[in-house]
Amino acid sequence: MKTSNPVLARLGQAAERERAAGYAQPGPYGQPGYPQQYPPQQPYPGGYGQPVAPPAVTPMTLDDVVVKTVLMLAMLGASAAAAWVLVPDALVGVAWIGAAVVGLVLGLIISFSRMANPALVVAYSIVEGVFVGMVSKAFETLYDGIVLQAVAASFGVFFLMAMIYKARIIRATPKFARIMVAIIAGLFGVMLVNLVLALFGVNTHLRDGSPLAIGFSLVCIVVASLSFVLNFAQIEEGVRMGLPQRYAWTAAFGIVVGLVWLYIEILRLLSYFQGDD
Repeated sequence: MKTSNPVLARLGQAAERERAAGYAQPGPYGQPGYPQQYPPQQPYPGGYGQPVAPPAVTPMTLDDVVVKTVLMLAMLGASAAAAWVLVPDALVGVAWIGAAVVGLVLGLIISFSRMANPALVVAYSIVEGVFVGMVSKAFETLYDGIVLQAVAASFGVFFLMAMIYKARIIRATPKFARIMVAIIAGLFGVMLVNLVLALFGVNTHLRDGSPLAIGFSLVCIVVASLSFVLNFAQIEEGVRMGLPQRYAWTAAFGIVVGLVWLYIEILRLLSYFQGDD
């Protein structure tokens, strides 16, 4: 099945290469899970002369993605809790920045990789958990109860977007996908420039609680929420394309990235309305 999504196109090519190497989806009987016979019969290395089929690649299912997403969130949550408890207050800033840099590098490697790598995804979950834990600890120290509010709001938005997508109120058309990718890239560039300027003492007012900062956070929250539409569409299309089961880790990675971004932006937005205590 052809797809206009460049990420899925790349993953689909990887799946096609696996099929060409002797894996099949669907099989010769038209059912998923049956291997094609390339060649029809293969003797055992020991010379027994018995036919043997090449191993079948289990296709990715929606349940696989759900399980992997829950596992990633569990690892992220455990890592965040451990970092919150174990990292001294004096080292919160260092751990925050270090985890952010390592998480960004791992995220870029996973995003641009042509093959699903569960080990990298697991490592990303743990590192990102440290980042989330340190950010949450810093905000909770200043504003009591803000973390629970942000967590509840983030998952509320996620499930709302899942229902909106299921009802097909918003469709991930090729044009929608192109616009979303361009906007996300633009926001990422703006945030990167803002960070660099902040290191040199330049205040762009994007993160200081000003009306501009509130507007920017609202834009980020809307875009992060809409990014789930792309995730859901990619998962559906990946299942239809018969991607191997391990690509469920890649699909789960996309959801977790969106959830973390949404959580951080909601956390920031809530902090703007807490006042100076």
